[in-house]
Amino acid sequence: MIKIIESPREGMQGFPRIIPTGEKVRYIDLLLRAGFDTVETGSIVSPRLIPQMADSLEVFGKLNVSGNTANRMFLALNSRGAGMLAEIENITHIAYPFSFSPAFLKLNVNATVEQSFETVRLVADLSRQHGKQAVIYISMAFGNPYGDPWSINLLVEWVKKLHDAGARIIALSNVSMEISKEMITMVYSTLIPIFSDVEFGLHLHTGNEGWYEKVDAAYNAGCRRFDGVINGLGGCPMAGKEMLGNLKTENLVEYINQNNLTSTINQDMLIEACLVAKELFTPDLPRSGNISITAGEARG
Repeated sequence: MIKIIESPREGMQGFPRIIPTGEKVRYIDLLLRAGFDTVETGSIVSPRLIPQMADSLEVFGKLNVSGNTANRMFLALNSRGAGMLAEIENITHIAYPFSFSPAFLKLNVNATVEQSFETVRLVADLSRQHGKQAVIYISMAFGNPYGDPWSINLLVEWVKKLHDAGARIIALSNVSMEISKEMITMVYSTLIPIFSDVEFGLHLHTGNEGWYEKVDAAYNAGCRRFDGVINGLGGCPMAGKEMLGNLKTENLVEYINQNNLTSTINQDMLIEACLVAKELFTPDLPRSGNISITAGEARG
């Protein structure tokens, strides 16, 4: 069984216009009914730097969470945000983007590696205390374009520290650099046998070429948790580099169908969600209530 984690948050955070709250609610409600294992519904971030996500808590409060089985994940960038999310009953998973890249952390969460690791401890503790699950992302898990040290041994060392801190869901991401299928195979083939009680995921940033062999490499190495974004939109606007798109959810479903694998996706609902996404993510068509901003303003 492949788990698909759908992230409308990824699609919205770098989009060049702000989607009105009501339209976000309509779209995310649809995603929650589409059979995804988890939907990342929003994030607590600076409204000055990422104005597209300023209404995330308001959106979440208006979602219809009854009658569906999807987990509801929310991203926190610091301890204050994690504390807020821990108190919200209907949030099931708290995500946090850790990295052992000092350059990336400075750009993304304005923290040192040591400070970021302490936030991991807090997120894991709060999640346990409040009946939620922590999802720790390792950004730059497949190499480092900033010149910071990276090796497979260093990655193993940090995964062990995250494991010791209580992380049991760890998703690996490349964020702002293309990676090869060989790199993916090496990373998962190394980590999964060592940490058998960790659910490893892939949060892949990639263009629309070569996606199949990368997904296939992760699957064959034992990964069963994949993040996707309908239309492949988004990326990290605070990475300090040109944004790569995300792995398209449609491609993940194609991979599942081609290989006769199983998932919980409702194909009809997914088609409907794709049509709504095509309508929402159209930067040059004004819609009622929109606040138009430029891409530069969106990145702060």
